[in-house]
Amino acid sequence: MREIGRLEDAAFSSRVSNGLKTGLLLAALSALVLAVGQRLGGGAGLVLSGALVAVMNLASWWFSDRVALALNGARELPQHAAPGLHAALQRLARRAELPTPRLYLIDSPTPNAFATGRSPDR
Repeated sequence: MREIGRLEDAAFSSRVSNGLKTGLLLAALSALVLAVGQRLGGGAGLVLSGALVAVMNLASWWFSDRVALALNGARELPQHAAPGLHAALQRLARRAELPTPRLYLIDSPTPNAFATGRSPDR
């Protein structure tokens, strides 16, 4: 039982760390775009670059899952193509009390797995 608690603490710590790193990266990129906009266009450039930053950050949050899948050439794996894999995924999701995610296939000789989306439902 203590082991499960340690695993949950490690998972939470990892999520917080990843969230902080992502936030810092987005803040740095936003500051860079704002600084360049202000340098090139003064006040008007700052306003324009501020709008660009807002659109850029919203788009990266909203479309990040689709961008990651498209950049990797992923295609959805239908149930009939890998029924055993889908069954195993459903069992894991049920045990974790999460919605069953969709499976995608990336043609690559390197074994890899990653998760995308802004919430467990996505």
